[in-house]
Amino acid sequence: MRATDVETHLVLSRSAKITLTQELDISVSEVSDFADIVHQADNIGATISSGSFKTMGMVIAPCSMRSLAEIATGVTSSLVTRAADVVLKERRRLVLMAREAPLHLGHLKAMAAVTEIGAIVYPPVPAFYARPTSLEQMVDQTLGRVLDLFDIQTDVVSRWEGLSAGKPRDIA
Repeated sequence: MRATDVETHLVLSRSAKITLTQELDISVSEVSDFADIVHQADNIGATISSGSFKTMGMVIAPCSMRSLAEIATGVTSSLVTRAADVVLKERRRLVLMAREAPLHLGHLKAMAAVTEIGAIVYPPVPAFYARPTSLEQMVDQTLGRVLDLFDIQTDVVSRWEGLSAGKPRDIA
């Protein structure tokens, strides 16, 4: 996002901070440095908790099933889910990068519910047609496609160009 003119706001829940430290070799403060503005997860009075604060929308990545369920029901308990609720009520774009697996019926019903009220559920599934050679390329492709949903152009997305001529295909 640094390469764009888009102002970024970051909210890290307690669970997000734990996940970050377990999955990445980067600190919470280093991630926070990437954002223009950082909000505390318990700050219900933050700018992004009000519909009068104009935004393009919001991405929750990763989105826990708890957060997804709160958003689906409109019963919010944190700045993350309150801001998501505001995005929906203002008819702005909300993208939820749910990455739980496997899913039970409750998860699927919550995903259907958030979709019905205007959110986009976007599981971070790798696009193997892009032929990624590293985990970083897989992540970049997925995040680039998410930014496409906001019409934010990046140079990291490998676009589908149709079936490749000359590649062996054993299609019956």
